[in-house]
Amino acid sequence: MALQYNLNPSQHFVSNEPKESPFKALEPDFEVRPDRIDVLLLGSGGRESAIAWKMRQSPRLGHLYIAPGNGGTGEYGENVAISPLDFEAISRFVKDKEIKMIVVGNEDPLVAGIYDYFMENGGENAPLVVGPSKAGAALEGSKDFAKQFMERHGIPTARYRSFTPETIEEGYKFLEQLNPPYVLKADGLAAGKGVLILNSLDEARKELAEMLGGKFGKSSATVVIEEFLDGIECSVFVLTDGNGGYRILPVAKDYKRIGEGDTGLNTGGMGAVSPVVFADKEFMQKVIDRIVVPTVEGLKKDNIVYRGFIFLGLIKVGDEPMVIEYNVRMGDPETEVVMLRIVGDLVDLMEAAASGDLGDRCLDHDPRYATTVMAVSGGYPGSYPKGKVMTGLDEARENAILFHAGTSLDADGKLVTSGGRVIACSALGDNIDEALAASYAAVGKIDFDGKYFRRDIGQDLKKLM
Repeated sequence: MALQYNLNPSQHFVSNEPKESPFKALEPDFEVRPDRIDVLLLGSGGRESAIAWKMRQSPRLGHLYIAPGNGGTGEYGENVAISPLDFEAISRFVKDKEIKMIVVGNEDPLVAGIYDYFMENGGENAPLVVGPSKAGAALEGSKDFAKQFMERHGIPTARYRSFTPETIEEGYKFLEQLNPPYVLKADGLAAGKGVLILNSLDEARKELAEMLGGKFGKSSATVVIEEFLDGIECSVFVLTDGNGGYRILPVAKDYKRIGEGDTGLNTGGMGAVSPVVFADKEFMQKVIDRIVVPTVEGLKKDNIVYRGFIFLGLIKVGDEPMVIEYNVRMGDPETEVVMLRIVGDLVDLMEAAASGDLGDRCLDHDPRYATTVMAVSGGYPGSYPKGKVMTGLDEARENAILFHAGTSLDADGKLVTSGGRVIACSALGDNIDEALAASYAAVGKIDFDGKYFRRDIGQDLKKLM
């Protein structure tokens, strides 16, 4: 039976000492249980750092391996130099280490069919996989498939049509039926670069031709054109067992643009806040009734195996929730705030979901605010240097927790930058100002050449309070 979303703070966990030790209540003192399991977590970003941090708190967790991990994930487990897309190497490692559960952090292995690979090749000893089948992963791997799924199951989303090179003239005509701005989406995965929002009809026609001509390779062999929706966005995460059971995780809002005031190029995410002031009880009940339940039940009706996380990219249009996109894993950097607010045993929950029976397992929400601010390399999301030595991390940890993303250790064991998004500074507070102050204090103490961060995370939400 699915747990109903509950916004009553009196029924949620409250820390006894939030000011003295903001993370103390989330770091339980426990004895390791005899039914603990060894887990392999696939990925190397801030999302995987946050998931590893939360799993490390579980009495169910035995040995945690992270493949390939980053410069900070070694605090929670053992980094392993295996690509998440090398299924044969993963299989050998799983057998050698007798791993019972694989948690898939990013979308690429899921779209490539890692769930199906282990179900087909693992036999009775196949590990549990937290993530959907290849068919389920198409919700993210193909925007056209996702739109058809939503249309089939009555899930509210923007009006759309899909086009190929053979139907490009029809695409031009459809653009003429829409009001600007125009939204063009590459059907397949395009590393976060496949969505264009254009104000000019001529520019939209030009980009449609370029996309269908191979601008994003095979990913834009089909292009989805959809009606622009005007509203405010949020991210809702659902953990489902594939048999109708689900749990809703804390709601978050992320900030994708590189510049303050939501200007400039899109990035993988510059920060996030949870909870989201406009995602109140009434709004979330609409989300459950109109989106979550139809999605979970629709997957079951379509005989699609889906045991893992569903990311709902939502927009509030007026007072109504609509789906912008599905992702088939947790979001980044939203995970870096969501994990701070989860009260419950994440390992136990994921094992139950991957086994197909969430039962009555509890997932509650800490009512405090969680915020994260991402420090990025100068030049990101364009070209940027790597190998910049990082300092100040010990001081930054005083009132925040650091989730490494693009970091690694050099030959001398020094922590250096290795990616565009370098490190997420996350914090809890009794209110949004408290949490943001701690996040910004932490990011201010970290130093590396070219460091950049947005200074306006959460300011739009504060205006709604």
